[in-house]
Amino acid sequence: MPLEALQQLERTIKREIRLFEQRKGIRLDDEVRFIRSWFERPLSTGAVTPSGRVLARTMARYVDPDISGPIVELGPGTGPVTEALITEGIAQERLVLVEFNATFCQLLRARFPGATVVHGDAYGIRRLLGGLLQQPAAAFVSGLPLVTKPVPMRLQLLREALELLRPGAPFIQFTYAVMPPIPKKLAGVRAEASERIWKNMPPARVWIYRKG
Repeated sequence: MPLEALQQLERTIKREIRLFEQRKGIRLDDEVRFIRSWFERPLSTGAVTPSGRVLARTMARYVDPDISGPIVELGPGTGPVTEALITEGIAQERLVLVEFNATFCQLLRARFPGATVVHGDAYGIRRLLGGLLQQPAAAFVSGLPLVTKPVPMRLQLLREALELLRPGAPFIQFTYAVMPPIPKKLAGVRAEASERIWKNMPPARVWIYRKG
């Protein structure tokens, strides 16, 4: 789509959103929040709509609630994966939610008052969380749009996360892409993938990386 047409579409959607809010006097639902955020920062928001329930549950099931330590979620957005983690038995107090979007941070604090919400850039995770985590993390769960970043940035993120994780603990990342978001053949790293989740829209796959 030509840039001028895309900009016109953006203006039209934003105008309709404002009119809808004024007429109904209600808060936006999560899908509209994501659409607005995507238009404002298309490379910083991982999807146009929140993760589907099946995808969220799949990611959450790779986290073992019996392993001690904080659970760090990168790019939680409006919290669908956060909700799935809680459903799987993770206490809110163990959750550290790292979100770049300030509006989403406000929403997360309201929805998950027991969790720790950190407003910041997850691509500097060691600097951001190095003094916050009191013990190694039990898991990292990522909804970041990794494929929009250069491969060296992705590798740096994974290396820094693995340094903050317990030995053998997972770094969990979903992707819509056919190729893995981080190369699966890395020295000292084991990688595995879920089956493709066709019920999600668009279809997605979950990749899990561990030291080893």
